[in-house]
Formats: sequence, structure tokens, C-alpha cells
Amino acid sequence: MQTAELIRNAGVVGAGGAGFPAHVKANAQVEYIIANGAECEPLLHKDLELMVHYPERVVHGVKLLMQATGAQQGIIGIKEKNKRAIDALNAAIDDPAIRLHTLGDFYPSGDEYILVYEATGRLIPPQGLPLDVGIVVNNVETLYNISSAADGTPVIDKFITVAGAVNNPVTFIAPVGMSYRDAIAMAGGASVSEFSVFVSGIMMGKLEFDLDLPITKTCAGLIVLPTDHTLVQRKSLPVERMHSIGKSACDQCSYCTELCPRYTLGYDVQPHKVMRSLSFTATGEDIWNQFAQLCCGCGLCTLYACPEYLFPKEACDKGRHDLKEKGIKWEGPMEVQPHPMYEYRRTPLKQLMQRLDVLQYDRHTPFQQMESHPTRVTIPLSQHIGAPAQPIVTAGQTVSRGQLIADIPADKLGARLHASISGVVKDVTGAIVIENQ
Repeated sequence: MQTAELIRNAGVVGAGGAGFPAHVKANAQVEYIIANGAECEPLLHKDLELMVHYPERVVHGVKLLMQATGAQQGIIGIKEKNKRAIDALNAAIDDPAIRLHTLGDFYPSGDEYILVYEATGRLIPPQGLPLDVGIVVNNVETLYNISSAADGTPVIDKFITVAGAVNNPVTFIAPVGMSYRDAIAMAGGASVSEFSVFVSGIMMGKLEFDLDLPITKTCAGLIVLPTDHTLVQRKSLPVERMHSIGKSACDQCSYCTELCPRYTLGYDVQPHKVMRSLSFTATGEDIWNQFAQLCCGCGLCTLYACPEYLFPKEACDKGRHDLKEKGIKWEGPMEVQPHPMYEYRRTPLKQLMQRLDVLQYDRHTPFQQMESHPTRVTIPLSQHIGAPAQPIVTAGQTVSRGQLIADIPADKLGARLHASISGVVKDVTGAIVIENQ
């Protein structure tokens, strides 16, 4: 069976971001496979722990994709500070075509545009993909899952870190569909009485208050913070309020642009100009919103660069959305040339955490082989890019862990789903709920 088919059957999707179905990338023909182990979100360490404890799986996943895509080189991007993982990977690499590329401890070193440039010197064209320059990039956990798929094991578990205001910060393997409540309990529970949860990071993740929501295939972890923390208060504002504040207060200092990682890499992202769109007419709005089209949404402008604590990232989100709705495509310069200050305007991760007021939560989150036996899991039908999976089980049916429960619609982009626990199906509407009581 071809590698792409094994990956498709196992339901592997990008584990570090939006959840792009991995079998599609395996069908490409490229020169490089890059494993993204940069992991630059503050407080999250699941990729680090995975590389330390399962380096052979990561290397095997790289080999499988190299064979499938015809790639001549495999590169594992990893921060230089992560000595334990570097030693583990070096011991596991047994192919001269695979090498490590070490990165500085800056944010966002895991942005694929930055990682591709740092590792190969190639610049992805504006609004392009790594494929456009002969490269496939996958998160290291995706490669772990590809290695497992070759053994016939589907994606039913997720590496996650639970950190922040919890009693015992930890990294562990959670069944897909486990609730945030159960995951936080695995970390000894919250250390504060009133708290909220950032899902997959405080920079690019989502703020959630419902602890019964499930861990998905793309969840990198949970960051628990007190509800009175500045990050929670800011993220809780209605987006209309964010735009209103920006409209009245932005003085066009341009710090958001000058420190933008994509801008310093040479892409025409200018958040300070996008902020002008909040005050202009519909015609002017489109002009200024074009400077948002190449934004990667890293959040550095809003949470670090802006001296007035405004919301340029959210303005860029709105700008990209509005232009997409109108069908307006990028018409800016296609030539990319890194800014002369590219290497000197990087944001050190520790400095970012100080700005975010989370240094007190910067603690070790060791990987532990913990027995997690939730009595109920909720597996959303849509937890990947593409069409929702279609249930092939019905309420009342008994299923076993690893069993296929939802398939990809015919001729659609998507990913299969498998039962993460054995039990009885209770519901298949929007999500497949399984209970083992």
C-alpha cells in the first residue's frame, strides 16, 4: 500500500496548525521534507517532549515522506536551546540525507515562511505554499502519526501540554475527544478558583470558557490563566470593541509593522496601514486592507509591538476576511527581499513572555505516560481543513478503540475519524459522542 493511502486511512492531519489532511502532501513531488519542531508558542512543550521521547518515530516519518515525495533531503527544524531533543534526534538519524537545522529562541520561528527560509534559504512567494519552492513542511507530531500509520495505527491520541495556572504542569497523550476538564484534571487541576483556557497557545490559540469542549487532532495544549489576567481580559473583548479602540487611538507609530516577522522577512505586511481601514470609507478600506493579505496571524503586533495595547492583528484578520469576501486577490509585489534588519528585530521568547506577564508559569512540563480513561469523548466531525467527515456509525452502536467511525466524503478534501475509546455511540450529530459506562 502506498504511503499516501496509509496516511489517508489513518486520518492523519497537520497536528501543529489548521489540520490540513496529510495524505495530500504525501502525493506531491518535492526536493525537501521539513519537520517543524520549532514550537515557539510560550509555555507549550509537547513537540519538545515528543522529540525527546520518540525521536525514532519522527525520523521514520521523515523517511516515509521522502520516499513518497521523491525528496532528496530531510530537515528537522529545532531550537538550539533544546539540547535533549537534539541529542535524541542525532542518535536516531541513520541517513545522511536527513539533518537538523537549529534555530534561535525567537517568536515565531515556527512560522513556515520563516522556517523554510532559515533552513533552505528559499522564500515562499506571497500567498504561496512551501510546495511552490519544492518543499513539504509538517509538524513533528504529524510525522510521528505518519510513522504510526505505517504500522496501521490511526490518529486516536493527541500529545498535549497542560500548563499555566495548574498544580502539576505536564505533557501527556490524551485520547482525541477528551474534554478540557478531564485534561486539566490530569495536570492536578487548576491552582486558581476562577480561570479560563487558551487552546493551542496564548498567541495564536483561542480563548475558551467551556471546559466540556474536546481535545481535537490539532490541539497543541491548554494554557490555564486566571480570569483577571490581562491576556484573558484583552482576548475577551468583543471584536467590534477592539476595532473601535483602534479607530480612536492608533497614532500610526508603525511599531507593529517594524517588528512584524513577515515584514522583516520581506513580505508587504504593514499592520499600521491596515489600522487606517478602521476609519476610512469602503473604497479606502480595501486599499489599506491589502497590507493584511500576507499576515500570518502570529499576534506579535497586538500582544508585543503596540505601545498602546491596540489590536492590529485583529484588524488584519478583518481585512483578510473582507477582501476574501469581495474576491480581491493579492496584487502587490511578488519579489521578496529580506529586510536589512531581519536578523536584528527578532523577538526573544523570554522577552515576549515577560511582556505577556506569564514568566511565572514558565515551568517544566515533563512528559508522563499517564493512564487516561475518560468515560466520555466527543469527536467533532470537522477538525481539519476540508469537508466534515461523514459518520458511518449510528447511535446505540458499540465501537472499539481504533475503529473507523467517520469517512471522507467522496471526491472531497477531508480526514477520517476513529474511535479513541471503546464504548457505545450516543450521538452522531455534528460530533460523534462515545461513552464507555
